[in-house]
Amino acid sequence: MYCQFYGFTKMPFGITSEPHFFFESASHREAYAAIEYGISQRKGVILITGEVGTGKTTLCKKLMDRLGRGVSASLVLNPYFSDRELLEAIVQDFGIATEKKSRLEIVQALNAFLIETHAQGGNAVIIIDEAQHLSARQLEQVRLLSNLETSDEKLLQVVLVGQPELLQKLAQYRLRQIRQRIFVKYQLMPLQEAEVHQYMDVRFQNVGKDDLAIDDKCYRIIYEFSRGVPRLINILCDRALLMGYVRDKSSLDETIWMDSIKEIV
Repeated sequence: MYCQFYGFTKMPFGITSEPHFFFESASHREAYAAIEYGISQRKGVILITGEVGTGKTTLCKKLMDRLGRGVSASLVLNPYFSDRELLEAIVQDFGIATEKKSRLEIVQALNAFLIETHAQGGNAVIIIDEAQHLSARQLEQVRLLSNLETSDEKLLQVVLVGQPELLQKLAQYRLRQIRQRIFVKYQLMPLQEAEVHQYMDVRFQNVGKDDLAIDDKCYRIIYEFSRGVPRLINILCDRALLMGYVRDKSSLDETIWMDSIKEIV
C-alpha cells in the first residue's frame, strides 16, 4: 500500500522470516559461532533458545545458507509430526527413501548414509526449529539419533532451536539423558539499543531506500516499545509507515511513532 509512496521496492517490515533481510546482531554472531563450533567439532546436540520474535527461525534459514558443501543438512521448521513422521521428514531431507520401510529399516538406512558421508570427509546436521513443541518421545528419538557414531566421533549433529519453554521441558527427570548430551548451549538475545537503528537501516537498504527521514530521538521510542525484539520492531515500523502514508508525511516524527504505539497496544 505505502511502498510506492516511500519509493520501496517491497515492504521492508514483514512479520515472516525472510533470510535476505537478516541482520547479524552481536547475539546472532555469537549464536552462529556456537552452532558452527558444535557442528565442526561434532559435539552431538546443540541447544539454542530465545524469546518469541528474536529471530530464531531466520537464524535457522541463514544457517542452511552458510553450511559448507561438505555438510548435509535437514531443516525441520515445524515439528508438528508423529514420531515416525518426524523421522521420515528428517531422512527424506537427506535424500533417503522411506516408502514401505519399518522404523528400524529407516534408522539403519540413515546410519548407512551417515557412515558413507563420514567416510567421504563430510558431516551431517539436523536443525529443528520450534523444538519446544517436541514431545518427550520425540526428544528421546532425537537423542537416539544423536547416538549414531563411530568409535571416536558423532556421525550426526543435532541443533535444537526453541523458546525458553524448551529449557523447562528438558529439565524433566525423564529427559535427563538428552539433557546430558547437550555440549553447546546459547541463549539468543534481543537487539541492543544501538543495534535497532542499524537493523532498520539494513531493512530500508534492502528495499532501495536509505534516506528515509526519521528523527534520531525516535529510535529510543522504538527501542523502549520493542525492547529490541525484531518482530515487535517490524510491527511498529509497519504501522508507522502506514500512518505516515495516510497522513501524507514522508518523514516519520515522534508523533507518528507514539500514535502508532497507541494503536498497537
